[in-house]
Formats: sequence, structure tokens, C-alpha cells
Amino acid sequence: MIRLHFSNILTEEIGENGISLLEIENEAKKSISLLSKKPYKELEFLDLPFQDISKIKDFGKKAKDYEYFIILGIGGSALGPKVLLEALSPFNNLRKEKKVFIYDNVDPATFKYIIEIIDLKKTLINVISKSGSTAETLASFLIFWKMIRDKKLDVKEHFIFTTDPEKGNLRLIANEYEIPCLEIPKNVVGRYSVLTAVGLLLAEAIGVKSEEILEGARAISERAFNENLSENPMAYLASCLYLMDRLKNRKVLVFLPYSDRLRTLSEWFCQLWAESLGKEGKGTTPYPSIGTTDQHSQLQLWMEGPEDKVILFVTVENHGFQEEIPEEFHNIEGLRYLGGHTLEELINTEQLATEMALRKSKKPNMKIVLPKINAYYIGQIFQFLQVVTSMAGLLYGVNPFNQPGVELGKRLTYGALGKRGFETEGQEVKNYLKKKGFIV
Repeated sequence: MIRLHFSNILTEEIGENGISLLEIENEAKKSISLLSKKPYKELEFLDLPFQDISKIKDFGKKAKDYEYFIILGIGGSALGPKVLLEALSPFNNLRKEKKVFIYDNVDPATFKYIIEIIDLKKTLINVISKSGSTAETLASFLIFWKMIRDKKLDVKEHFIFTTDPEKGNLRLIANEYEIPCLEIPKNVVGRYSVLTAVGLLLAEAIGVKSEEILEGARAISERAFNENLSENPMAYLASCLYLMDRLKNRKVLVFLPYSDRLRTLSEWFCQLWAESLGKEGKGTTPYPSIGTTDQHSQLQLWMEGPEDKVILFVTVENHGFQEEIPEEFHNIEGLRYLGGHTLEELINTEQLATEMALRKSKKPNMKIVLPKINAYYIGQIFQFLQVVTSMAGLLYGVNPFNQPGVELGKRLTYGALGKRGFETEGQEVKNYLKKKGFIV
């Protein structure tokens, strides 16, 4: 089980910058009570570890027959799979015959480089959009669709759609062209969807057993409503982060894993936290980071900059590789002291030293500890952070599953590109460009 250490935000450890254990436990109990009422149907993500994955595994077997596997998606439809790829199959495209590309940012140069590498005849493309209306995903899909058709290839052999069970543009196309589909459950929103086919198909495609991911997540779901706080670290963390904001005005949350394999976990968590909580003037700003790198680029700011941050470490006890540092250059003390230690010992010592330095400077920090990085514990950390975010949203009194602030940008994009029904927004864009001196 992953563990949470939060003593470094207690008043007894860091003085006036801290909060009391009683305050934390009161809010933690409240978060469990609020969650237990299941006020939103989107809390269905808690049931995902118990789903039937037989269809996903069948599709995974199909994916293994292709040399290239491409995911078209954005936000939660891409970041979750990226975490699985980088955590469980690092440097996949250099080490394995199957090449995986996750195209999410519609950068035309990136698209060009992917096309130069792949062979479409040996490529399976997973188009991920629950709504079936995501502009970025549909744009890249349309280009690939034409390319596949131009080569006289069978579209149903080269596409899989992961989308809404019943409706949307992708469903319409799938029904007409017999494209195989996987479902994103109706009540699971994109940023909470990594434990659906969104992430699990990619896991199967790269040889990771999705049942092991779900087994880890199941251990978290089974504790989410546990009123015994010693068995519910998610409630403690949600309470701590909420109180750091409300009582201490700590508006920035630095998410700091000490593992390159968890670098994308920072990006995934930042979307989850920001999009779930940033409403009605509430929420805090998540800040993706990586250790030990950011000790040399950001730590100065954390130590002596504005008093507005909470540091959340994510550490790994066993990195799975014990490379010993040679004992060379005995006459140079700046090198000699490193000899005989391992890289794992060095990275974990660096994290500990940073943690202690922050505590000595009275800077609030906490730590999530993973025993190792494997499918089981990646499943745990996904569900752990999703539960924490949901609990925090309930404490703030916001809906942690909607995203009203994103919709205006989408509507203006539709209008600018001439989508029917968005003529008003299109005219608004033209007027804006004229005002700024652009020719339209």
C-alpha cells in the first residue's frame, strides 16, 4: 500500500506555518462524510477497479499484431496513457519492436515526424474522445482517415474508437463503417478515465496486465469511505491541502515526484487538480515538477520565495535498479565521497535532504511513498489522487467533475473555424482580430 507522511505540515513541526492535527482530522472526517453521500454520479470512477475487462483484453491482443500503435486524444485521453507508457515501459520506442505514439497537441511538425516514421499498413490508431466532438482529436483523425482510405486500406482494420457508449460523432462513424469500439462509461469524465479503456488498452498493447493496474486501484476504492482515518490516507491528504489554502493562504501546490518514470504523472495530476477544483474563485494552482532536477532550478524559490507553496513529494523506495557508483579518484574529496553508494541511494538521499531543508525552513511539505513502480502501484497512485481530488472538491463546495470554464474557449474555436451553429462566436472572433489590427 502506498503511504502518506504529513507530519511536516503540523504546527509542532513548522510552527505558525503549520496546522494542527485536530484541524486536519476534523476536515478529513468531513471529507469522508461528504464522499459517502455520493452527491455526484461521476463518482462512478470508484467502481472502475471492479469492471469486466475481457473486451479490453481482446482488443489488446489485436493491438499486439501491429508494429505501430497511435493514440489520438487530448487532456485525460492522452495524459493517462502517457503515464502508463512512461512509467511501465520507459523508452518503449527505443527498446521494443512495437512503437507507440500519443499525438495530443495537434502540432503540425509533430504530426509530420510521426508520419515519416510509421508504416500505415502496420498501424493501429485508437481515437479517444468521449464526446466525439473534441476538435483537436477529430482534426488528426480526419487526416489519418483520409490517408488510410487513400492507400485502399480497410478502415475497420486500422481504427479503434474509444468513446461514449451510445452517442457522438465517433459512434455515428463506427456504426456506418463497422469500426470496433470500446466504451468510456457514461458517468466517467475524461480526466478520471485512465482506469477505463482509455488507459487500459494501451497497457495491454505494451504487454502490461490491466488487471494488475485495477487490483492496485481496488485497494484504494475499498478504503475511500473508511471512517477509520488510519486506513484512509486520502482523507488526510485532501484535508491537509484544503486547509493549507483556506487557513494559510498556500495557493500553489508543487507536485514533486523523484523518478523520471513519474514525470508525466505530474502533468496528469495537474490537469486533474486544476480542472476539478478551479471554480468560483476557489482551488489552488498545481505546479508540475521533478526531482532531483528541480532542486537545481526551483528549490531556491521554494526556500526563500513567496510564502504561498505546499510541496507534495512522491518517492519510490525501490527503483528496481542498483547501479553502484565506482570508488575512483580517492585523492579528490569532491568525488571520493560518492564511491560505494548507488544511484538509488543518491536520489532517495537527495529527496530526504530537500524534505529536511524545507522542514528546517518551516516550509510545509508532505510525502507520498510508493514501494516500487509497477502496474499495481501505478493503479494505486491513480486512484489515490483521484479520490483526494474528489474529496478536496467536496470540501471546497464545488463540483469536481464539471469544467464550465473550458467551454467558452471551445465555442470560440468552433466559431472561428466556421462550425454551424456558432456564427455569433465566429463574428466575435473576427471583431476581436479587427480591433487588434489583424486582417480578416
